[in-house]
Amino acid sequence: MISASQIHKSYGQLNVLKGIDLEIRKGEIVTIVGASGAGKTTLLQIIGTLERADKGTIAIEGTQVHLLADKKLAHFRNQKIGFVFQFHHLLPEFSALENTCIPAYIGGSGRKEAEAKATEILIYLGLADRLHHRPSALSGGELQRVAVARALINGPAVILADEPSGNLDSQNAKELHKLFFDLRDQYKQTFIIVTHNTELAGMSDRQLLIRDGVIFES
Repeated sequence: MISASQIHKSYGQLNVLKGIDLEIRKGEIVTIVGASGAGKTTLLQIIGTLERADKGTIAIEGTQVHLLADKKLAHFRNQKIGFVFQFHHLLPEFSALENTCIPAYIGGSGRKEAEAKATEILIYLGLADRLHHRPSALSGGELQRVAVARALINGPAVILADEPSGNLDSQNAKELHKLFFDLRDQYKQTFIIVTHNTELAGMSDRQLLIRDGVIFES
């Protein structure tokens, strides 16, 4: 479902990724682990088309994304890739429902359609009584669930998560981790997760270790 071949990335004289090869199957939950500065986030951003590799190829659901021009790449990203970060990045002036709808609006969905889909997802995530609350009125765990809902709104091929539980207490982290697996079981959702959390890494279908710019199956 996702295939990356010989991905290289440098920043000046610093060679961060040195020929990464990666295959991800649909419905897998794959964690990427490694020391700080090993290139985990850089790889995730390249897979997510937020950065371009210096060299190498990436295919997502058969589309050679490295060949797409910027405008088509932005549309592909909106439709096919969901993002969850360590910090939720919700807009403070918007409600949980409105924040969830934003990617759908960007993708061209009408308000009624977007709100219906967002409501369905938020209810599934246990936020039925929080639809119209702004971020300041939500707990840390609820904020991340809204961020997950926002990532899911366009039915992406893959969700990329960068330290998604890194800002949560242990109980909320456990609940978020369980949610990822529930989503995989319910929707066959694919996840690639960068994490330092050993419990989450141990739960995943596969662990990939980045060391010295190359990747190993852990």
